[in-house]
Amino acid sequence: MGRRNQFQPPEHHQLLHPVAVPEERAFLASFEHQYGTTHPFFYSCSFMQALKIAEDDHKLMFLYLHSPEHPFTPSFCSTTLCSELVVQFLEANFVSWGAIAERGEGLQMAATLQPAAFPFCAVIAPAASNSIAVLQKMEGPIDPAELVEILQRTIEEQGSAFGTSARGRINEEERIRARGKEEEKLRADRRLREEQDAAYFAALRRDQEKEKLRNARAQKPAEAKQPGKPRQSSTAQGKDTQILIRFPSGATREQSFSSTDKILSVYRYIDSLGLAGIGNYRLISSFPKRVYSVDQMGMSLKDAGLYPRASLFVELL
Repeated sequence: MGRRNQFQPPEHHQLLHPVAVPEERAFLASFEHQYGTTHPFFYSCSFMQALKIAEDDHKLMFLYLHSPEHPFTPSFCSTTLCSELVVQFLEANFVSWGAIAERGEGLQMAATLQPAAFPFCAVIAPAASNSIAVLQKMEGPIDPAELVEILQRTIEEQGSAFGTSARGRINEEERIRARGKEEEKLRADRRLREEQDAAYFAALRRDQEKEKLRNARAQKPAEAKQPGKPRQSSTAQGKDTQILIRFPSGATREQSFSSTDKILSVYRYIDSLGLAGIGNYRLISSFPKRVYSVDQMGMSLKDAGLYPRASLFVELL
């Protein structure tokens, strides 16, 4: 088991001028590539920028130096650092910053803090004259519960001296959890309302379609015909289009129309048959499949592609 500081007085370190960090996101990219995206929120910025964020938020900084080749690193990252307990605790109480120990600012911080073992974590607070106070070091493998316990004691024993409040941090964690549950409930309620609205409007559109069909067919009286006695197919002058009509029952009727007749004429013909069970319906062609409904009633049979012969199916609504 790694070495733990026994809450000694804070170590103060004078910082060198930060080196240029063109690879500020290198640590995060490397970490997520190997361990996924469930991890503490590491700020992708320079060390000093993260320290300033911590100071502005009245929080301490949690620093992690990542040594990819160390044998204890994989288990520490996957089991401890990415555990839900540690992620939530750090999110509520710290500003987290990480770097690769062998390059850039990570190498500089390793030279400053002199880790005795890896994995290496530290609790940092800003101090006067461009220096930092190291409130706690955690060196070597450590399990999630032990890490949280050490961090909690550090906050309680030394955090107030650097502008933090242990009680406030704990309450903040509880508020974050409550807020997360409330937001999830709001999202679920919103999804339910959207689904209900979609079902309502779909039913409304179907009802409107039926009403349009009834109104369109009622604009002119149906041709006088006895129920069940349709007009016979005709090849009279001008009747140059043959329409085969298939009904849901399997019955078929063929009727002659003029190519200039409107699709409404086909609807009127079907209505004139007075067939049982035929209420609201629409006409559909099979090849190619096309629906001839209210919006197409004013279209001529020729323009609709139903000339000189076509087959239409009666689909009940």
